[in-house]
Amino acid sequence: MRKVVSRDGTTIAYEKAGEGPPIVLLNGSFRDHTIFDALVPELSPHLTTYVYDRRGRGESGDSPEYAVQREIEDLEAVIEAAGGSAVVFAGSSGANLAVEAALAGAPIRKLALHEPFYRVGDFPMPPWNVAKTLRVLLSEERRTEAVEYFLGCLLGLTPDTVAEWRKGPIWAMNEANAHTLVYDTAICGDYKVPADRLAGYRTEALVLNSDHTSAWLRAAALATADALPNGRSLELPGSWHRIDMDVLGRTLVEFTTT
Repeated sequence: MRKVVSRDGTTIAYEKAGEGPPIVLLNGSFRDHTIFDALVPELSPHLTTYVYDRRGRGESGDSPEYAVQREIEDLEAVIEAAGGSAVVFAGSSGANLAVEAALAGAPIRKLALHEPFYRVGDFPMPPWNVAKTLRVLLSEERRTEAVEYFLGCLLGLTPDTVAEWRKGPIWAMNEANAHTLVYDTAICGDYKVPADRLAGYRTEALVLNSDHTSAWLRAAALATADALPNGRSLELPGSWHRIDMDVLGRTLVEFTTT
Protein backbone atom coordinates (compact mmCIF):
# COMPACT_ATOMS: atom_id res chain seq x y z
CA MET A 1 0.00 0.00 0.00
CA ARG A 2 1.02 3.62 -0.50
CA LYS A 3 1.55 5.83 2.53
CA VAL A 4 0.88 9.44 3.52
CA VAL A 5 1.80 11.11 6.79
CA SER A 6 -0.96 12.87 8.69
CA ARG A 7 -0.41 16.15 10.51
CA ASP A 8 0.44 14.48 13.83
CA GLY A 9 2.99 12.19 12.18
CA THR A 10 0.76 9.11 11.96
CA THR A 11 1.25 7.07 8.79
CA ILE A 12 -1.93 6.40 6.83
CA ALA A 13 -1.95 3.57 4.28
CA TYR A 14 -4.01 3.82 1.11
CA GLU A 15 -4.51 2.22 -2.30
CA LYS A 16 -5.08 4.01 -5.58
CA ALA A 17 -6.79 2.52 -8.63
CA GLY A 18 -8.40 3.59 -11.89
CA GLU A 19 -8.44 6.70 -14.03
CA GLY A 20 -10.62 9.78 -13.99
CA PRO A 21 -11.81 12.28 -11.37
CA PRO A 22 -10.71 11.36 -7.82
CA ILE A 23 -13.03 9.86 -5.24
CA VAL A 24 -11.99 8.97 -1.70
CA LEU A 25 -13.87 6.10 -0.06
CA LEU A 26 -14.20 6.28 3.72
CA ASN A 27 -15.27 3.22 5.70
CA GLY A 28 -17.30 2.94 8.87
CA SER A 29 -17.05 0.94 12.09
CA PHE A 30 -14.85 -2.17 12.28
CA ARG A 31 -13.69 -2.09 8.66
CA ASP A 32 -10.52 -1.22 6.81
CA HIS A 33 -10.03 -0.39 3.11
CA THR A 34 -10.92 -3.95 2.04
CA ILE A 35 -14.61 -3.24 2.63
CA PHE A 36 -14.51 -1.52 -0.77
CA ASP A 37 -12.99 -4.45 -2.67
CA ALA A 38 -16.26 -5.05 -4.52
CA LEU A 39 -16.96 -1.36 -5.16
CA VAL A 40 -13.60 -0.28 -6.58
CA PRO A 41 -13.97 -2.38 -9.77
CA GLU A 42 -17.33 -0.69 -10.39
CA LEU A 43 -15.72 2.75 -10.09
CA SER A 44 -12.18 2.40 -11.44
CA PRO A 45 -13.06 2.33 -15.17
CA HIS A 46 -14.43 5.86 -14.71
CA LEU A 47 -12.83 7.33 -11.57
CA THR A 48 -9.55 7.30 -9.67
CA THR A 49 -10.34 5.64 -6.37
CA TYR A 50 -8.50 6.20 -3.10
CA VAL A 51 -9.30 3.75 -0.30
CA TYR A 52 -7.46 3.91 3.01
CA ASP A 53 -7.16 2.27 6.39
CA ARG A 54 -8.42 4.61 9.06
CA ARG A 55 -5.97 5.10 11.93
CA GLY A 56 -5.68 2.12 14.21
CA ARG A 57 -6.66 -0.30 11.44
CA GLY A 58 -4.90 -2.40 8.84
CA GLU A 59 -1.54 -0.97 7.77
CA SER A 60 -2.16 2.53 9.14
CA GLY A 61 -0.59 3.75 12.35
CA ASP A 62 -2.25 5.23 15.41
CA SER A 63 -1.52 7.69 18.21
CA PRO A 64 -1.70 7.26 21.99
CA GLU A 65 -4.40 9.91 22.37
CA TYR A 66 -7.41 9.85 20.04
CA ALA A 67 -9.23 12.93 18.78
CA VAL A 68 -11.76 13.32 15.98
CA GLN A 69 -9.64 16.14 14.59
CA ARG A 70 -6.82 13.65 13.97
CA GLU A 71 -9.12 11.57 11.74
CA ILE A 72 -10.20 14.69 9.88
CA GLU A 73 -6.52 15.41 9.23
CA ASP A 74 -6.04 11.83 8.02
CA LEU A 75 -8.79 12.29 5.45
CA GLU A 76 -7.30 15.61 4.40
CA ALA A 77 -3.92 13.93 3.89
CA VAL A 78 -5.47 11.35 1.57
CA ILE A 79 -7.35 14.09 -0.32
CA GLU A 80 -4.04 15.92 -0.72
CA ALA A 81 -2.56 12.75 -2.24
CA ALA A 82 -5.55 12.71 -4.60
CA GLY A 83 -4.63 16.15 -5.93
CA GLY A 84 -5.92 18.47 -3.23
CA SER A 85 -9.66 18.11 -3.83
CA ALA A 86 -11.91 15.09 -4.26
CA VAL A 87 -15.39 13.70 -4.02
CA VAL A 88 -15.78 11.78 -0.75
CA PHE A 89 -18.07 8.80 -0.29
CA ALA A 90 -18.52 7.61 3.29
CA GLY A 91 -20.82 5.14 5.01
CA SER A 92 -22.03 4.34 8.51
CA SER A 93 -20.02 6.08 11.24
CA GLY A 94 -17.60 7.04 8.46
CA ALA A 95 -20.40 9.24 7.13
CA ASN A 96 -20.49 11.04 10.47
CA LEU A 97 -16.73 11.55 10.17
CA ALA A 98 -17.09 12.88 6.62
CA VAL A 99 -19.71 15.36 7.85
CA GLU A 100 -17.36 16.60 10.57
CA ALA A 101 -14.52 16.90 8.05
CA ALA A 102 -16.73 18.81 5.63
CA LEU A 103 -17.84 21.21 8.34
CA ALA A 104 -14.21 21.70 9.37
CA GLY A 105 -13.37 22.87 5.86
CA ALA A 106 -11.81 19.76 4.29
CA PRO A 107 -11.39 20.21 0.50
CA ILE A 108 -14.34 18.02 -0.47
CA ARG A 109 -15.65 18.76 -3.97
CA LYS A 110 -18.85 16.78 -3.49
CA LEU A 111 -20.06 14.74 -0.54
CA ALA A 112 -21.86 11.38 -0.77
CA LEU A 113 -23.08 9.72 2.43
CA HIS A 114 -24.58 6.31 3.12
CA GLU A 115 -26.80 5.95 6.19
CA PRO A 116 -24.96 8.03 8.82
CA PHE A 117 -25.30 7.02 12.47
CA TYR A 118 -27.70 9.70 13.66
CA ARG A 119 -30.88 9.21 15.65
CA VAL A 120 -33.94 11.29 14.85
CA GLY A 121 -37.58 11.49 15.87
CA ASP A 122 -38.80 8.86 18.32
CA PHE A 123 -35.95 6.42 17.72
CA PRO A 124 -34.15 5.86 21.05
CA MET A 125 -30.68 7.18 21.64
CA PRO A 126 -27.88 4.76 22.53
CA PRO A 127 -27.16 4.47 26.26
CA TRP A 128 -25.33 7.50 27.67
CA ASN A 129 -22.41 5.35 28.85
CA VAL A 130 -21.67 3.48 25.60
CA ALA A 131 -18.13 4.80 25.31
CA LYS A 132 -17.33 4.12 28.98
CA THR A 133 -18.66 0.56 28.73
CA LEU A 134 -16.61 -0.10 25.62
CA ARG A 135 -13.45 1.26 27.27
CA VAL A 136 -13.94 -1.04 30.27
CA LEU A 137 -14.50 -4.11 28.08
CA LEU A 138 -11.50 -3.30 25.91
CA SER A 139 -9.23 -2.58 28.89
CA GLU A 140 -10.01 -6.13 30.04
CA GLU A 141 -9.37 -7.51 26.52
CA ARG A 142 -13.00 -8.62 26.25
CA ARG A 143 -13.09 -7.86 22.54
CA THR A 144 -15.89 -10.26 21.66
CA GLU A 145 -18.15 -8.69 24.28
CA ALA A 146 -17.22 -5.20 23.11
CA VAL A 147 -18.19 -6.04 19.54
CA GLU A 148 -21.45 -7.65 20.64
CA TYR A 149 -22.26 -4.66 22.84
CA PHE A 150 -21.63 -2.18 20.01
CA LEU A 151 -23.73 -4.15 17.53
CA GLY A 152 -26.62 -4.37 19.96
CA CYS A 153 -26.57 -0.85 21.42
CA LEU A 154 -25.51 1.15 18.37
CA LEU A 155 -26.94 -0.86 15.48
CA GLY A 156 -29.92 -2.43 17.20
CA LEU A 157 -29.09 -5.98 16.16
CA THR A 158 -30.78 -8.77 18.09
CA PRO A 159 -28.72 -11.35 20.01
CA ASP A 160 -29.72 -13.98 17.45
CA THR A 161 -28.47 -11.83 14.58
CA VAL A 162 -25.21 -11.12 16.39
CA ALA A 163 -24.78 -14.86 16.99
CA GLU A 164 -25.15 -15.45 13.25
CA TRP A 165 -22.62 -12.72 12.50
CA ARG A 166 -20.13 -14.49 14.77
CA LYS A 167 -20.18 -17.43 12.36
CA GLY A 168 -19.31 -15.23 9.38
CA PRO A 169 -15.92 -14.58 7.76
CA ILE A 170 -15.65 -10.94 8.84
CA TRP A 171 -16.03 -11.53 12.57
CA ALA A 172 -12.27 -11.81 12.99
CA MET A 173 -11.92 -8.27 11.59
CA ASN A 174 -14.62 -7.08 13.96
CA GLU A 175 -12.59 -8.26 16.94
CA ALA A 176 -9.24 -7.11 15.52
CA ASN A 177 -10.55 -3.56 15.13
CA ALA A 178 -12.67 -3.51 18.29
CA HIS A 179 -10.39 -0.94 19.93
CA THR A 180 -11.48 1.62 17.30
CA LEU A 181 -15.13 1.41 18.35
CA VAL A 182 -14.40 4.05 20.97
CA TYR A 183 -13.20 6.27 18.13
CA ASP A 184 -16.51 5.84 16.35
CA THR A 185 -18.53 6.76 19.43
CA ALA A 186 -16.47 9.96 19.68
CA ILE A 187 -17.19 10.72 16.02
CA CYS A 188 -20.93 10.22 16.53
CA GLY A 189 -20.99 12.72 19.40
CA ASP A 190 -24.54 13.15 20.66
CA TYR A 191 -25.94 11.15 17.69
CA LYS A 192 -28.07 14.09 16.59
CA VAL A 193 -28.06 15.49 13.04
CA PRO A 194 -26.02 18.73 13.30
CA ALA A 195 -28.70 20.63 11.42
CA ASP A 196 -27.65 24.11 12.59
CA ARG A 197 -24.09 23.60 11.41
CA LEU A 198 -25.12 21.89 8.16
CA ALA A 199 -27.34 24.84 7.29
CA GLY A 200 -24.26 26.77 6.19
CA TYR A 201 -22.67 23.96 4.16
CA ARG A 202 -23.21 24.71 0.47
CA THR A 203 -21.29 21.88 -1.22
CA GLU A 204 -23.39 19.49 -3.30
CA ALA A 205 -24.28 16.41 -1.29
CA LEU A 206 -26.06 13.11 -1.87
CA VAL A 207 -27.40 10.99 1.00
CA LEU A 208 -28.16 7.36 0.18
CA ASN A 209 -30.06 4.61 1.92
CA SER A 210 -31.02 1.06 1.06
CA ASP A 211 -34.63 0.12 0.47
CA HIS A 212 -34.27 -2.73 2.99
CA THR A 213 -32.39 -0.97 5.78
CA SER A 214 -33.56 -0.26 9.32
CA ALA A 215 -36.19 2.42 9.85
CA TRP A 216 -33.83 4.47 12.04
CA LEU A 217 -31.10 4.45 9.40
CA ARG A 218 -33.56 5.51 6.69
CA ALA A 219 -34.87 8.29 8.91
CA ALA A 220 -31.33 9.47 9.66
CA ALA A 221 -30.46 9.57 5.97
CA LEU A 222 -33.56 11.59 5.11
CA ALA A 223 -33.01 14.03 7.98
CA THR A 224 -29.38 14.55 6.98
CA ALA A 225 -30.36 15.29 3.38
CA ASP A 226 -33.04 17.71 4.56
CA ALA A 227 -30.49 19.59 6.67
CA LEU A 228 -28.10 20.10 3.74
CA PRO A 229 -28.96 23.19 1.63
CA ASN A 230 -27.62 21.49 -1.52
CA GLY A 231 -28.37 17.94 -0.46
CA ARG A 232 -30.73 15.36 -1.85
CA SER A 233 -31.71 11.89 -0.73
CA LEU A 234 -31.87 8.76 -2.84
CA GLU A 235 -33.09 5.29 -1.92
CA LEU A 236 -31.43 2.44 -3.80
CA PRO A 237 -31.97 -1.33 -3.92
CA GLY A 238 -30.05 -3.39 -1.41
CA SER A 239 -30.23 -5.14 1.93
CA TRP A 240 -29.77 -4.07 5.55
CA HIS A 241 -27.24 -1.19 5.64
CA ARG A 242 -25.92 -2.21 2.22
CA ILE A 243 -26.62 -1.04 -1.34
CA ASP A 244 -26.20 -3.36 -4.32
CA MET A 245 -22.65 -2.76 -5.56
CA ASP A 246 -23.45 -2.31 -9.26
CA VAL A 247 -26.18 0.23 -8.48
CA LEU A 248 -23.99 2.06 -5.97
CA GLY A 249 -21.14 2.15 -8.45
CA ARG A 250 -23.25 3.67 -11.23
CA THR A 251 -24.72 6.21 -8.81
CA LEU A 252 -21.33 7.37 -7.56
CA VAL A 253 -19.87 7.58 -11.07
CA GLU A 254 -22.77 9.77 -12.19
CA PHE A 255 -22.56 11.91 -9.07
CA THR A 256 -18.83 12.40 -9.41
CA THR A 257 -18.70 13.14 -13.15
CA THR A 258 -21.70 15.44 -13.58
